[in-house]
Amino acid sequence: MVRVAAVQFEAGQDVAANLATSLRMIGEAAGRGAELIVLPEFCNHLSWYESREHARAMACRHGDPFLAAVAGAARRHRAHVKIGVTLARDDGRTTGASLLYGPGGELLGEADKQILMGAENDHLDPATAPGPVVDTAAGRVGMYACMEGVINEVTRGLAVRGAQILLNSLNSFATDEASLHVPVRAAENKVWVVAANKVGPLIPADRLAQVGAGLGVPVGWLHGAGESQIVAPDGTVVARAPRTGEAVVVADIDPAAADAGRARLLATRRPARYAAITRPPRGRTAPPGAAVLPVAVVRAGAPAVRRAARDGALLIVLPEGSPLSAAEASAAVRDTPAHVVTGTGALVNATGEAPAAEAGPCPIHRLPWGRLAIVAGEDARHPEEFRLAALADADVVAVPYTAREPWELRLGLLERAAENRLNLVVAGQDGPDGVAGLVLAAPRDFTLWTAWEGPFTGRISHPVVTTVKNADEVAHAVVWPEQAVNRHVSRGTDLVDGRPWHLSGALVGQAG
Repeated sequence: MVRVAAVQFEAGQDVAANLATSLRMIGEAAGRGAELIVLPEFCNHLSWYESREHARAMACRHGDPFLAAVAGAARRHRAHVKIGVTLARDDGRTTGASLLYGPGGELLGEADKQILMGAENDHLDPATAPGPVVDTAAGRVGMYACMEGVINEVTRGLAVRGAQILLNSLNSFATDEASLHVPVRAAENKVWVVAANKVGPLIPADRLAQVGAGLGVPVGWLHGAGESQIVAPDGTVVARAPRTGEAVVVADIDPAAADAGRARLLATRRPARYAAITRPPRGRTAPPGAAVLPVAVVRAGAPAVRRAARDGALLIVLPEGSPLSAAEASAAVRDTPAHVVTGTGALVNATGEAPAAEAGPCPIHRLPWGRLAIVAGEDARHPEEFRLAALADADVVAVPYTAREPWELRLGLLERAAENRLNLVVAGQDGPDGVAGLVLAAPRDFTLWTAWEGPFTGRISHPVVTTVKNADEVAHAVVWPEQAVNRHVSRGTDLVDGRPWHLSGALVGQAG
């Protein structure tokens, strides 16, 4: 067993004060017996700069007093310490770096941030190589930072390369980090995650009112969202800090407990299908889909399918294992414009003829309301399959799939919708916790860079959820195909085209 700690605190523009806080919090975590301590992102300086030159001037350098003090703290407390800082590299780049120091004060590994968020694109340079998996006395460790956890490629690559523990340093005001994006990376990869976020203002105090007014949100939403946490390989949060205030949370974990579950899950991946994920982005070329699409999950026989179609559903998805044949489904929607996705993933309409699909690793059906992909059965457990749908410009994905584990309905499928800006219609047989399926709509209210129709909730990338209960024979909902076009989670940061495609070779079995 290894005792790990996630530490949260505020960092401002005073570098000396930030160092003092970092050292104090390392000491507090070590005092509680932590052997592996994770600090937030950008501990050396508030992530706010006047220019690229200013960012470089304020950045750390290997061996400077700031990092030497952190290394000394690791040595003094005989602990592994992971910290996020900006780093001025000798080749002229300034990066957001995750640095891991060992119990002897030695630098065990470093990983530059691959996906920059918003204004970070103005001041920092992205990674030129994927981060390492570091074999330590505490386990095999991979490192990532903030935005790298809002999509799946970075953490998936670390898991495929054998990481048992993922260390995430955050600088985020988004409340859906703690509720979705952090725990899902543990569950979908069957690894431990230790995530440390900021609290306090993420904008200089004298700019808060101006920035809040410009974005149309109360200044309180421009504070770090806290809720630093430690997550088990099944997605269970075993320790969580409060939303506000300095905190240290600790837990005793067994790194090796990740190995068997991770191996079983990853064995069902199909890397030969994933080459498109490692190719340069081309941008979305398909036009937007319809504004609104009525959908239904039908968990009963042909009469229920017919009722759903008569009640206006244009897309009906049957659960995995449904005994209803394609011919029976087609007959059930006769004289209606509805399409049905059967339990085996076949698509039929009232004439029985499935619309022709565009060829590719994720075939797309062009329907009157937009572009439909189908992900059926075991494939629905893997984020790569939904990424292929997004790369093929899908608007809606039909998912005939019965969840094998609770995390899939609680976290996994929600994240597939969020990280790709896809609408999902998930239909299964009776599932865990009384949930058989989900309808997940890509929301109109998305990020701080689009005008919100309702009040800002703090959730940046999270679908609108309609739950299909085990008791439901028919569940109606609506999704919004046209919203799949907007993938910009921040200025200069695209959820799909911003993926680190050139550093994702591990996803298709390439070394490095």
